[in-house]
Amino acid sequence: MKQMLDIYSDYLIASFSQTSATGLSSLVNGEISHDQVTRFLSQDKKTAKDLWLVAKPFVKKIQSEQDVLIIDDSIEEKPYTDENDIICWHYDHSKQQNIKGINFVSCLYQNKAISLPIGFEIVSRNREIY
Repeated sequence: MKQMLDIYSDYLIASFSQTSATGLSSLVNGEISHDQVTRFLSQDKKTAKDLWLVAKPFVKKIQSEQDVLIIDDSIEEKPYTDENDIICWHYDHSKQQNIKGINFVSCLYQNKAISLPIGFEIVSRNREIY
């Protein structure tokens, strides 16, 4: 699973256009089938804890006194998508109006050498955190 996570993550980072399970399979000349990618993505829902467990060893290696933790509340606009528990109306302080989209909080660990994502939460309509 760790190897598939590494390959899939690298694929997403390196891609300049749409990505798909079939696209990844084609890129590795069929060594990983699109069904394997689909099964990997259909496994248990990943959480902020899962991300932290991957990032923590890296943070421990590079940490220093000057490092900062950046926490950002963002909204990804989805004006044409039907509303549900996650895609709903949120107040956007930068635009001073309500917009329809996905509200999420991200945490980034940063020092002089590197920035690492270490946490995330998606906020639902009833303000529960997923």
